[in-house]
Amino acid sequence: MSVIRFLMLLSLVIWIGGVIFFAFVLAPTVFNPAILPTRELAGNVVNRSLSILHGMAICCGVVFAITSMIDSRVVNGVAEPFAARNLLIYLMIILTLVSMFGVGAKMQVLRRQMVMIDNVPHDDPRRVEFNRLHRWSTRLESSVLVLGLALLFLTARRLS
Repeated sequence: MSVIRFLMLLSLVIWIGGVIFFAFVLAPTVFNPAILPTRELAGNVVNRSLSILHGMAICCGVVFAITSMIDSRVVNGVAEPFAARNLLIYLMIILTLVSMFGVGAKMQVLRRQMVMIDNVPHDDPRRVEFNRLHRWSTRLESSVLVLGLALLFLTARRLS
């Protein structure tokens, strides 16, 4: 039983920790001109890092959902696929998939079309759309972080 709970917490901590590191350390660091000379290079690092983070997030979400249901089956005698903690993880997974395959994919297409985004005028429709999608990407990641913190709180409270 302790292994199941360990995997639940580990999967959640990896996901949330990854989002926090990405948002508060990686992205601000690479977009610092003293670190990388162009925003294009910084965008490449962020894009690749976010792709890896999203892949890890989906794996962690699946691990959490499975171990959460196993834990509830052991404790209550029945798996609870619609317990609050599982609904939160499902929502986090859905938001991550939307970010990956919806918003992120469209942003990649626009980046390829613009080649060097900094050379594209701010009123160019592609750049306007890219900036709009970037705001949505940030909102999605922020939502995942808030949901993840709420889930961590619920899980910790449940395990105490």
